[in-house]
Amino acid sequence: MDSIPELMESSNSENTSMSTDTSTHNNNNNSLVLVGSSSSSSVSAPSSSRYENQKRRDWNTFGQYLKNHRPPLSLSRCSGAHVLEFLRYLDQFGKTKVHTPICPFFGHPNPPAPCPCPLRQAWGSLDALIGRLRAAFEENGGKPEANPFGARAVRLYLREVRDLQSKARGISYEKKKRKRPPQQLTPPVPQQLPPPGHATHHQ
Repeated sequence: MDSIPELMESSNSENTSMSTDTSTHNNNNNSLVLVGSSSSSSVSAPSSSRYENQKRRDWNTFGQYLKNHRPPLSLSRCSGAHVLEFLRYLDQFGKTKVHTPICPFFGHPNPPAPCPCPLRQAWGSLDALIGRLRAAFEENGGKPEANPFGARAVRLYLREVRDLQSKARGISYEKKKRKRPPQQLTPPVPQQLPPPGHATHHQ
């Protein structure tokens, strides 16, 4: 599974979405055949978007993870618990410092000095990753009601990671998400003239 660190390196920024790695990362993963997968939906044309390319790489990476799992897992037997295992596994490739409550820099978004706190995957990266894998599962023949990436346990885990990281790094994700709608300047209402015949004439 040496391909996973390379994939996550490009995607583990502070952003709320995983960036696309422009290096060639198709290795042997493209030959991986998953249960219920169809090659037609995963092969992209040269004009495919960056999102589609990233989604395909993420899907291949998850397939490689299932293949290397002990014991090996088939996609049909994959559950939300296995998705959580995958997300925790990815933490070892993370680059986001998550301070522990006893750290003097707990709650500081830009600590002034290094500390021994662990590096983790950024919440935004994991959230975007799950979104792509959830879509890829259904595109590769999976049933929406059996989608392990949409499991309640996965949603709760992402919420916990978000809350933990927002406290540890002093970042409010709620404020980031909410954008004020642009204020529209209402044109001044023209004064209405009295209807013809009712005008008062001042002599």
